[in-house]
Amino acid sequence: MSRPPIVDHLGSPFRHFRERINGVDLHVAMAGSGAPVYLVHGCPKTMASWRHLAPYLTAHHTVVLHDTRGFGDSERPLAGYDTHTLADDVAALATRLDHPQFSLVGEDWGAAVAYTVAASHRDRVLQLVFQEMRLPGLSPDPDTDEVSPDDTRTGWHFSFFAVPGYPELLIPGRERAFWTQFVRRQAHDVSAVLEEDLDEIVAGVSRPGGLHAVLSLYRAHQIDAEQNRKHLTQRLHVPVLAVGGASYLGDEVRRHMEQAAHQVQGLVLPATGHHPALEVPRLLAEHLLAFFDQA
Repeated sequence: MSRPPIVDHLGSPFRHFRERINGVDLHVAMAGSGAPVYLVHGCPKTMASWRHLAPYLTAHHTVVLHDTRGFGDSERPLAGYDTHTLADDVAALATRLDHPQFSLVGEDWGAAVAYTVAASHRDRVLQLVFQEMRLPGLSPDPDTDEVSPDDTRTGWHFSFFAVPGYPELLIPGRERAFWTQFVRRQAHDVSAVLEEDLDEIVAGVSRPGGLHAVLSLYRAHQIDAEQNRKHLTQRLHVPVLAVGGASYLGDEVRRHMEQAAHQVQGLVLPATGHHPALEVPRLLAEHLLAFFDQA
């Protein structure tokens, strides 16, 4: 199966290559020019989830994408799925690409990774976009609106993925049905999650080690929380844009990140769920570019 193409603002393909980072082969893609911006995808997505957003950024910035270890076309090691290790992968990749300082955009679990990069490499991150995530280690501040039991805002999937053996028993052979329901249930406009998005997700999770990577990421949640609590004793001074979809986490993201950083701007995207880069890429890009221009 061919992966969804990722192109820049001129329609030229991103340059794809591999880098050996912290003992793991990472699939990397890069295009554009100007100050570097690293985009870190969520779970169970891959770098392809940024393909609608990236062309709006490459006219102004060097945009760097990578498949997180265990996802997409990157190597799937048995260990190293806590956010501290994943953050060190990002920082080491930036060093390899000769980017001593850079801006970061993270979505979902990629936001948790991006925060950890900013918290553990404070002299390197210029700006942080924390999008549609609750940071492990912080007390959740959920909206008061009631949600249905199958809504992932309840956190049911954390409990399910944490039970040893059961996800491994129940998901294989049902990947398409499970991940289609999982991902589209989080969207405001389900049509924004295309069949090719689902193809990409299912292909990645179905490969040897793919489901292990997803489950390991979730099962490291308590380790992530313990690591983050050490960072949270000193709030970030880097400017933070906290982005929420109005139909998912909304303004909770801003309230959440104000516990972790001094300079937090909130942004709630209307008619948007958990996948802003798929649902409203142009609107998101406008806000990102305005935020980056503040530097």
